[in-house]
Amino acid sequence: MKQGVFTAMLIVVTYAVSLGFYMWMGTTPADSMFHAVYKGGPVVSVLMALILMVIAYIVERVIALNKASGKGNIAEFVRSLKSDVDAGEIESAIAKCDDHQSSLAAVMRAVFERYRSLSEHNITDREKKISEMEKAVEEATIMEMPLLEKNLVSISTIASISTMVGLLGTTMGMIRAFTAMATSGAPDAVQLSLGISEALFNTALGILGGIMGIVTYNLFTSKVDRFTYMIDEAAFYIIQTLGSSKSG
Repeated sequence: MKQGVFTAMLIVVTYAVSLGFYMWMGTTPADSMFHAVYKGGPVVSVLMALILMVIAYIVERVIALNKASGKGNIAEFVRSLKSDVDAGEIESAIAKCDDHQSSLAAVMRAVFERYRSLSEHNITDREKKISEMEKAVEEATIMEMPLLEKNLVSISTIASISTMVGLLGTTMGMIRAFTAMATSGAPDAVQLSLGISEALFNTALGILGGIMGIVTYNLFTSKVDRFTYMIDEAAFYIIQTLGSSKSG
């Protein structure tokens, strides 16, 4: 599914769910917490939709990054690849990459395939071999990074939007509150409390959405950074070792 289609469907589904939930809250008893949130106004449904979108993106990223981690422990996988490279067992290393099915394995496999191709063409110049294998790493990494970073921009954007929408709801609530205070020369206590309630609930939901977005964005970004560090570290060792070898 294309990213644009997924995002459009997610927006429609989350808003439909949040709007339905918002309307249900309006039917709850007047003294319940749900009804108090309902009094926050229609902006509440938008804020709930944004929070649901963040949750959906979190689930998608957790699944995707777990898949990118492959099968088994990554550190042990890297150690086994280094052992195969030291022993000159390139075919065994390629087979392990196929079995691991991780982003790191995909990049390492590209290196081994490029090395095997160089060996088949009897390329013995060390600088040439290293240069070609580094190109293989760059090409494979370019293919893997979009999968690792997918939807991170969306999470960051929602974090900012949620805060702004919460501020909008807060402003609308304060307008209602001050309008109530100006009515008939004396404050209307009911309208004043409704306005303040709307402002506070929108503020709370906006901040909640912003916190969820910022925290998860930073967590996922850190995890992607760790992936790229492991790729760079493993690739450097393997490329230098293969570049110094005499034959494939």
